[in-house]
Amino acid sequence: MKAVLQVVSQVDYMDEEKPTYKAFAAWAAQSLEEVARDCEVQVFRATGPGGQGVNTTDSAVRMRHVPSGIAVTSRESRSQFQNRACCLRKLHAEFERRSRPPKKRRPTKPTKAARARRLADKHHRAQAKERRRRPGADD
Repeated sequence: MKAVLQVVSQVDYMDEEKPTYKAFAAWAAQSLEEVARDCEVQVFRATGPGGQGVNTTDSAVRMRHVPSGIAVTSRESRSQFQNRACCLRKLHAEFERRSRPPKKRRPTKPTKAARARRLADKHHRAQAKERRRRPGADD
């Protein structure tokens, strides 16, 4: 079956702050059972090909990690148990991805040569516009 990775991040940040990479690193260090305790689980009928096996069983699983607000969905297997395990693996992979610290930003400024080129270009354009003016139209 085709693997579907669907990660939806919907968090209500009205009362709380957005989790930092350190919080995601802490969740990534937890075992799958500990992550499962913090999740809300929904089961539903999967859509797509599969016929009667898909249309009659609630085998698709959506897990929402409450502290982070990340939701993942799995409907790869006909087994609800396997889809729950797949959701936990996807959540763990997402925690790993988000736990990397952001790259340090360095302020940059244009070099003296770049600034001089920009000013020379502006001066050249100003002279070209001045030459296009009608003679005697000086104010």
